[in-house]
Amino acid sequence: MNRTLYTLLFHLGLPLVAIRLWLRARKAPAYAKRIGERFALNLPVMQPGGIWVHAVSVGESIAAAPMIRALLTRYPQMPITVTCMTPTGSQRIEALFADEPRIQHCYLPYDLPWAAARFLARVQPKLAVIMETELWPNHIHQCAKRGIPVALANARLSARSAKGYARFAKLTRPMLEEMSLIAVQTEAEAERFRQLGARPECVQVTGSIKFDLTIDPQLLTAARALREQWQAQERPVWIAASTHEGEDEIILAAHRQLLSHYPDALLILVPRHPERFNSVFELCQREGFDTVRRSTAAPVGPHTHVLLGDTMGELLFLYALADSAFVGGSLVPNGGHNLLEPAALAKPVLSGPHLFNFLEIAALLRNAGALEEVEDAQGLAVAVQRLFELPQDAQHMAQAGLNVMLANQGALQRLLDGLARLLAR
Repeated sequence: MNRTLYTLLFHLGLPLVAIRLWLRARKAPAYAKRIGERFALNLPVMQPGGIWVHAVSVGESIAAAPMIRALLTRYPQMPITVTCMTPTGSQRIEALFADEPRIQHCYLPYDLPWAAARFLARVQPKLAVIMETELWPNHIHQCAKRGIPVALANARLSARSAKGYARFAKLTRPMLEEMSLIAVQTEAEAERFRQLGARPECVQVTGSIKFDLTIDPQLLTAARALREQWQAQERPVWIAASTHEGEDEIILAAHRQLLSHYPDALLILVPRHPERFNSVFELCQREGFDTVRRSTAAPVGPHTHVLLGDTMGELLFLYALADSAFVGGSLVPNGGHNLLEPAALAKPVLSGPHLFNFLEIAALLRNAGALEEVEDAQGLAVAVQRLFELPQDAQHMAQAGLNVMLANQGALQRLLDGLARLLAR
């Protein structure tokens, strides 16, 4: 398939796109808003020039934040336009950069030539930076036509994804040839990009910028103060974060088992998607757990079993409140979420077995003794209980995680140097 056929099929598929938006809006009403932006219509007022960064959703927005802050510092005269595809990503971007006037934000228009052209005419970036592997042939081609260099930052490409791209070589190869920098996390991924047609001189192994996460000491201070306010300094507290449908029941079953040994144990439960906050709260109540919603700012008392993390932009703070951390999207075949956030906060890290989105990071943490994988509610309960009862083991896992973070930092600096070369052209 070449780009012309791809574009024709995209146009023919627009009714399906509309149906998908409508279905998503039934669960998350925000999908029904700002639809014009998805076609480069009704865009907010934009200052032209500067750098355009695309981060598809929440995870990519969080990963991009240190890079964006570094770009703001390095290029104090430039606006930075940050795009995403999801309402949750949009909320996170607005929360992360609420006090930064040079950040401009909108949804990325669909990958249609006329929409991409209209978007670029409004934004007129000097450089485009796409986070991870969100490759859109028409957007990249429209940038190339205008001489705008395109960089793929923190790029990932699994063997399975590479096979998928290889099936559409007539579409993939020209697209990758038009890219100016592909900053990949590992050498194996670099080789996959080269085999698919990326120019070898444009492929650079920089590592994962997720290791360059820095924790504000104030966060830990605030977490300690809140634990004191709850009178929960000695109370066993654990967190299950970024959970998906099908995981919450398993986590609550594990917590029930823990409560039989530790009646004062507190679970902080954080669903990944805001549209699930209400249903997970109802599940906790149905299961008989005394549950407080974080969004209400109600106090956590001695009889509270579960604190539901139903706020946006607070995940690191909620991790900081806990003694140990389970990272979701991994008991169901979703591929996992960022294991490095709790590791950076010196928390022992637990996950399920489905970590195909984080294979290299999971391997580094596992081999260092910083990660334990569990299969089910029983295994999760046993692992959390062991960390409650053996603080030396918990401390060993926490320190091992911090050591992995420190040993692998530097990717952000290497990426920024590559972007500087593109801007200097």
